[in-house]
Amino acid sequence: MLLQCLSDLHLETEAYTPVPAPGADLLVLAGDIDSTWAGFERFAGWPVPVIAVAGNHEFDDRELDDAWPALRAHCSSLGIRLIEREAVVLAARDGRRIRFVGTVRWTDFDLFGAAQRERAMRAGAYFMNVQRSRRQGATFDAEAVRDEALGCRAWLAAELARPSQESWDATVVVTHFAPSVRSVDPRYGRQPASASFCNADDDLLPAADLWLHGHLHCRHDYVVPHPDGRRTRVACQARGLVSKGEDAGFDAAQLFAI
Repeated sequence: MLLQCLSDLHLETEAYTPVPAPGADLLVLAGDIDSTWAGFERFAGWPVPVIAVAGNHEFDDRELDDAWPALRAHCSSLGIRLIEREAVVLAARDGRRIRFVGTVRWTDFDLFGAAQRERAMRAGAYFMNVQRSRRQGATFDAEAVRDEALGCRAWLAAELARPSQESWDATVVVTHFAPSVRSVDPRYGRQPASASFCNADDDLLPAADLWLHGHLHCRHDYVVPHPDGRRTRVACQARGLVSKGEDAGFDAAQLFAI
């Protein structure tokens, strides 16, 4: 199965027209497509199936509890399958069954360990102010983000621990936030604010054959080897902002094989 993956298009401000990649069997949207949601309409009638996870900016100026069912309904009306703490198994052309495991996987601010959590959460407050979201009527602050993140993490760990029992042949994880410090943006390096972009989910990587993420406005494509000889490919195909030159090197037609 060949996957086209797009994220961080930010169509609420960016002038960009997504185009189907030749040869792709599936399009994966890894979040931050359009904070107004209008940009999702560009994927209606896409020539191959489309699955998506939400990004943090899909909740800008919104109440999370209201936004989730509304975003699901909006995506469904366009033929897009939004997955959040859900797994779906799709058939590849060769008959193999591919499990797609999806969640925003909000940051828990533990990228550098519990001892650095408070410092990371202080740094992350800036991003929460930009987002201006609410949860159950209260500000969606760093504490609330961490609470959501821990729920995502618990679900993800449980799902990835499930035995396949011949129900699937390979696993693709799709998250908006990155699963490893390896995905830190090289422009900024490792600093407290990096914990607002990446999680320390390295222990979960062995359960995935391919892990697709967004959130970092740069591209990544690396392989993590495991003691048993297996390997996990981690990739980010974010476009980013033209005003910051983040689209340089972006190739929307790149395909990821699974």
